[in-house]
Amino acid sequence: MVASLIQQAYALGYEVTLGEAWRSPEEAARLAKTGAGIAKSLHIERLAIDLNLFKDGVYLSSTAAHRPLGEWWEKQSPDCRWGGRFARADGNHYEMRRA
Repeated sequence: MVASLIQQAYALGYEVTLGEAWRSPEEAARLAKTGAGIAKSLHIERLAIDLNLFKDGVYLSSTAAHRPLGEWWEKQSPDCRWGGRFARADGNHYEMRRA
């Protein structure tokens, strides 16, 4: 489904690079201690990906910039979650719930 997500990003006029596609359990624990992540991150299980979006060569870091793609992602399956809806918004985060 990541391929579909990236294709949709391009269809919406974005350019994309990968942020974090996998995170080790050790890195997840380290980030959790700093408040920059959670220890049980779905990145560990390869169920989450962070995408960097660009338009006209400009990096778009805001959650608002990710909204069109995030809303599209959420419509793909009840298991698709976009980080822009998290209590602490994480707009570039796209994940699948565990089965």
